[in-house]
Amino acid sequence: MSIETGGGRGRRSPGIAAFLSFLWPGLGQFYAGARRSGLLFAIPVLAVAVVLVSWLLQGAEAVVVRMFSPDTALTIVVLIALLAVWRVVSMIDVVSTLGGRRVWRRPGLSAALATMVVVVVVSHAAAASLAWSFYEAGSKIFTAGTDVDVTPPPPAASSDNVAVLPVATPVATPATAQSRINILFLGIDSSERRTHALTDTLMVVSVDPATGTAAMISFPRDIADFPLYSGGTYHSKINGLMTDAEKHPARFPDGGVTTLSKELGFLLGIPIHYYAAINLDGFEAMIDRVGGVTIMNNKAINDPNYGGWKKPGKIGFHLSAGRHTLDGPNALAYVRSRLGAGNNDFERARRQQQVLVALEKKLSDPAMLPKLSGLLDDATRTITTSFPPDRLEEMLKIGRLIDESKINRTVLGPPYALRDTKANDYRLVLVPKKLAALSIALFGNDSSYATATGATTP
Repeated sequence: MSIETGGGRGRRSPGIAAFLSFLWPGLGQFYAGARRSGLLFAIPVLAVAVVLVSWLLQGAEAVVVRMFSPDTALTIVVLIALLAVWRVVSMIDVVSTLGGRRVWRRPGLSAALATMVVVVVVSHAAAASLAWSFYEAGSKIFTAGTDVDVTPPPPAASSDNVAVLPVATPVATPATAQSRINILFLGIDSSERRTHALTDTLMVVSVDPATGTAAMISFPRDIADFPLYSGGTYHSKINGLMTDAEKHPARFPDGGVTTLSKELGFLLGIPIHYYAAINLDGFEAMIDRVGGVTIMNNKAINDPNYGGWKKPGKIGFHLSAGRHTLDGPNALAYVRSRLGAGNNDFERARRQQQVLVALEKKLSDPAMLPKLSGLLDDATRTITTSFPPDRLEEMLKIGRLIDESKINRTVLGPPYALRDTKANDYRLVLVPKKLAALSIALFGNDSSYATATGATTP
């Protein structure tokens, strides 16, 4: 078939035209001389390519972070599917334009076109699958629902079903982009052998974008007999407050995580804006995925009684002082162990802070990109947060600018909380004046203690 090409008439190969449109929709049409049709196919793809290149110029990390937004990820999935259809239609269109119906009778051309269509479908399906993984991860990790039950699944449940993670809306939001951001990190310690979940890791991380500083404050799990933001006193230990609030909605109408968030913010004198809950069983898998975390153990750990969560019996945990790279099970033991000579809940809380910083460093390493699919799977089973995904990129940039030496790490043991020697069990009681002074020292005018008139207690 002869077509007009602007410089005269000439023969054009349908196979070459199809291959050019396979490479870029519209190129085959230009080759065939159908310029208007070529522009129609090429311009939409060019627009998408410009946006993609602008993303890539900001670095691979920026692309990954933005993909955690469910809306963005779903849009990418749709665009990938539409682009696949667009490429196939462009190839079929140019072959039909050049050869008409008779061209489809050529076995060689039909086979080549079918091969190109298969390549398009397979490659786009793979890309869409990865984008869909981001969509699912973002939908499960970043949540804005209401509190749900955090009771672990029954023993018969699959081992893949780690304990259900809590969900809560943010209690408050920072006033401006430069305002201090306060996040509650919860380590949900539960297993098939437990009938309830305990928040054995309670850590508030406060980041000040204006000064580039951060503070990590850990609440030992044995803190008890503390005042409630809603009035009255909570006489049980603080690590059971979330589950207790879930089970007694009449007394705690805010629900589990929201009650805990408001309470810790009340005690610290700052609002808790967001929370991040981490299931410790999934945490183990994530650390294995990144190849372990490197820590500096300040003193030897000899805990013969460690273990017994997943199955009966003690396995023990022993670690010499010094620098170590820990795999998942040992990292989990490092943040869980609290018995043995010189070991206690305060030391454990400090180790939890240390591992959290070490894991953040590993996750921000570009070398983790090839492991992205597995990390997404681990994250969906390990983490849930009320932090807005559209601020994730901003937080990573802030975190990168904060030097580790500028992170103030505090565990609320003595002098901020002292043992109650009159109690029948081991429990710690907060020292209000010490806690107020710490709050003002860490948060300045952002602390409610600093603005209180004549009051130094919550």
